[in-house]
Amino acid sequence: MDTTAYLKRFNAYPVEELYLQDLARLQSLHMQNVPFENLDVIRSVPIYLNLENIYEKIVTHRRGGYCYEINGLFHWLLKELGFDAQLISATVMKPDGTWTKADTHAAILVNLDTPYLVDAGFGDSTVSPIPLGGERHTDNSGTYSVVGHEGLYYDLVRENGEDQQILYRFTTDERMLADFHEGCVFNQVSRESPFTHDDLVTKATPDGRITLSGMQLTISANGEKTKKELTADEKSKLLKEEFGILLDAEEAVETAT
Repeated sequence: MDTTAYLKRFNAYPVEELYLQDLARLQSLHMQNVPFENLDVIRSVPIYLNLENIYEKIVTHRRGGYCYEINGLFHWLLKELGFDAQLISATVMKPDGTWTKADTHAAILVNLDTPYLVDAGFGDSTVSPIPLGGERHTDNSGTYSVVGHEGLYYDLVRENGEDQQILYRFTTDERMLADFHEGCVFNQVSRESPFTHDDLVTKATPDGRITLSGMQLTISANGEKTKKELTADEKSKLLKEEFGILLDAEEAVETAT
């Protein structure tokens, strides 16, 4: 696997120093160019926790993926660049306040002057590293903090006005990518998985986020949201032009013509 080709995939260049600003730039560019998407899940294309396969999908075929793929490969890159990075597991809180299957989300912890949560594979969330010390960080997607609970576990929290929403809960225990096998299978086949119901493709933009959910396009820019229902042709065009994604059937047609 080629780190230079991977960096070019998301319009980045090699880091000269292992500073917070370098890590933040890598995460932001990654989230703007490598979409979070479940298209293979919906189309019953198996996803395996094999870095070579994930590299081929994301770098060679210029696709995205969900958390195991995106954060699994991004973690490999950070390690190759010299960062002190480790995979961790998290349990996601649903919008209704209940929890998903435990430890089925993969995220990254990077140790600099202090530990930082780095997550390029959670969809609509912060595009920057968040320190574990409770400091608040604001970007185009909202205001975030990581709240510790006596060192036993941590919550990634997003502020919604005066309210606070827990996005997920995690510990700092190091995980291997293979440890997420059960969660990866669950999120591909279970009706309780949030990824088995309809297409979801989303990526950050310089001023917000663009999201395809089913046949609906949502564009968030500078705190404002617009929504539009798409036709099948408009959806295919959007996948190609905004996300750089051609599905296999479309690739075959384009190659034949």
